[in-house]
Amino acid sequence: MAGVNDGSMAETDTDGDAERAVEESGVAVDRIGKTYEGNGDGNPVRALDDVSFAVDEGEFVCLVGPSGCGKTTLFRIIAGLAEATDGEVRLAGTPVTGPTTDMGVVFQEYHLFPWLTVEENVGFGLERSDRSEAEQAERVDEMLDLVGLTEFRDSHPKSLSGGMKQRVAIARSLAVDPELLLMDEPFGAVDAQTREMLQRELLDVWGSTGKTVLFVTHDVAEAVTLADRIVVMAAEPGRVAELVDVDVPRPRERGDPAFGEHVARVRELIGAGP
Repeated sequence: MAGVNDGSMAETDTDGDAERAVEESGVAVDRIGKTYEGNGDGNPVRALDDVSFAVDEGEFVCLVGPSGCGKTTLFRIIAGLAEATDGEVRLAGTPVTGPTTDMGVVFQEYHLFPWLTVEENVGFGLERSDRSEAEQAERVDEMLDLVGLTEFRDSHPKSLSGGMKQRVAIARSLAVDPELLLMDEPFGAVDAQTREMLQRELLDVWGSTGKTVLFVTHDVAEAVTLADRIVVMAAEPGRVAELVDVDVPRPRERGDPAFGEHVARVRELIGAGP
């Protein structure tokens, strides 16, 4: 899928036209910087510096990097939960200035309402939409079927496994039909077997919905499993080190030499060794 292949936004007219085409239907992170006040010593801390990349409509992009590279800070800025010191994020060409229903956000923690059923949790965001009750119910049914939880619709979160809770969170985010699905370490709290199952299910959901996905992870193999492209961050300050195209056909097998080569390349870029 099309995308921006370097760490800076385009300057020429031709590249600018390509960038604008991405912005009309995807997300653009344009020269984002973030500076915090010092920790009592009066010296400011530059957490992010000139971070730029774009994600095309329908593309699956993963963001990886070493500890301290500002992944969480950047995630919060893209989600509209924090302000950048410099630059801006644009979704479908519109600057992101705060949380928006055009963006579905999934965190590592499930953030489900324990007093609501699975069905009620999935439909929660639809209550403020202009859909009729019948349309809301139909949409919830579609999402429950999509994530394979129809038979658990009347269950409460306490009776669900971690993987099932995260599927509820994904269904809830997709229910409002966002332009972008933004995910921050969503499978970090589950065991390795469940994590691989959820990765496969997420790819099925992505294939079914065609949503644009930006997925933050510290797991390089997970990024290579999922992504069309990987944004590799460097630290101190956080910045884009390289954008890596994952040109391995899906479904991807971890024993495939090409898979291992991509993992080794990304690990080298983040300084994690071969």
